[in-house]
Amino acid sequence: MAPQGSRAELEFGGPLGAAALLLLLPATMFHLLLVARSGPARLLGPPPYLPELEELWSPWALLLCLTWLGLQAALYLLPARKVAEGQELKDKSRLRYPINGFQALVLTALLVGLGVLAGLPLSALPEMLLPLAFAATLIAFIFSLLLYLKALVAPASALAPGGNSGNPIYDFFLGRELNPRICSFDFKYFCELRPGLIGWVLINLALLMQEAELRGSPSLAMWLVNGFQLLYVGDALWHEEAVLTTMDIIHDGFGFMLAFGDLAWVPFTYSLQAQFLLYHPEPLGLPLASVICLINDLETISTATGRRLLVSGWWGMVRHPNYLGDLIMALAWSLPCGVSHLLPYFYLLYFTALLAHREARDEQQCLQKYGLAWHAYCRRVPYRIVPYIY
Repeated sequence: MAPQGSRAELEFGGPLGAAALLLLLPATMFHLLLVARSGPARLLGPPPYLPELEELWSPWALLLCLTWLGLQAALYLLPARKVAEGQELKDKSRLRYPINGFQALVLTALLVGLGVLAGLPLSALPEMLLPLAFAATLIAFIFSLLLYLKALVAPASALAPGGNSGNPIYDFFLGRELNPRICSFDFKYFCELRPGLIGWVLINLALLMQEAELRGSPSLAMWLVNGFQLLYVGDALWHEEAVLTTMDIIHDGFGFMLAFGDLAWVPFTYSLQAQFLLYHPEPLGLPLASVICLINDLETISTATGRRLLVSGWWGMVRHPNYLGDLIMALAWSLPCGVSHLLPYFYLLYFTALLAHREARDEQQCLQKYGLAWHAYCRRVPYRIVPYIY
């Protein structure tokens, strides 16, 4: 019998695709960091220069990243306002998860605020983005290797459906073990929303403070980007329990794909709009800012979790209206940066590709789950994400 992750089921182009992504994802992140601070800021052009190792490697950056992870781990272990149960596993058990992500965000904000009052040079953080990103990438590679080795001794019931192909490169990338834990500390759940998302808004704040030092006050565009993205992160952490129903938690193993994405990709590429605005200030008037705020509000399309196939409201127009809301939100984050450069719209382009891939995976999962009912639903609701387009 073929292993669960048989060749017919391999994603991302199989082992060759996984090997390419191991290089391409970090390279893309560093490309974005370099071009954001360059004069032309060309998304599709070559980077302005290739940094030397001395510019990338910093023991202090590594120590700062490890301290940040330690702080967030300590906040994770604090008493939670609620403990939720996850989905039923292969062995019929359910794992328990602390719901204290928003508490971690608030406590982090208090600690950072006290640090700034005590003289913490937060506005110097943008100058360290390259070595910090390098340190985060190094941590992600080492962490992923340890996760892979841990999974080698995990029972078969603990393995993820897709990361058990037998190919070490593919399994390293996708992740072999579904819920790697030490005692009650769940590594995947911890990384999913904590260090990366909170680190993202911290980098945004540092960029805002540096702009205030350079220009006397932050621009309206910088305020909008910070506000929109802080609202997004705060909402995600307030509704932290919802992540327990996502494909990342219930289906995907924890390997390099998620570890690098959570620890490096999210904080250093999702802050791209704020990085761009620091080096390429964009004048923004109140009328246009108001329109952009209205566009961002459109993201609040209601979603549903459950076994029934909804055919009313937004769910009667497209099969994944929550993805449409994400794309509208991504557009609102980019518009404060103007339309003279493509670079700030990278997140929108990347997220479109990500959601299209995720939607295809969702479709396959729903077909297996609902069978003929899913075919009937697709006939009733023919559009996937964007009404009358896709």
